[in-house]
Amino acid sequence: MSKKQPAKTPAPAAEPAAVPSAALPGRLTAAAVLTALEGLALAGLGVYMLFVGIAGDPDSPQQAETGGITLLALAALPLVAARGLRLGRRWSRGPALITQLMAMPVAWTLYTTGGAMVAAAAALAAAAVAVVVLLVNPTATEALGIGEPSR
Repeated sequence: MSKKQPAKTPAPAAEPAAVPSAALPGRLTAAAVLTALEGLALAGLGVYMLFVGIAGDPDSPQQAETGGITLLALAALPLVAARGLRLGRRWSRGPALITQLMAMPVAWTLYTTGGAMVAAAAALAAAAVAVVVLLVNPTATEALGIGEPSR
């Protein structure tokens, strides 16, 4: 009696080459961390709005729920961009910069609201400007392979 050998499955294709995390400059890591914090803040606010819409007593439960779902969807952009930055993916710089450009008008709106929102506006604006500066730095662009011919 002969034993049948199981068919060997081909090895999965390797992902495109990325910069090892140990080789990433600190500026890129800092940009990834700040971008991830922004994404987590958006997700937290989305969960809060969704919870208030479902379990709370808002003026308009439908608006609260829709706002919460919208914020959760928007949180995906900076979180995915932060992961890409941390892995050294060249595509991640664009979504991270777009997130910061979207954050600046939000910071201005918070600032014009006044009161306790001024502190939130200052923190958001500082984080957005810091990430932009970190991402346009030549060290970060070189680490991401931006400016080099496409592979």
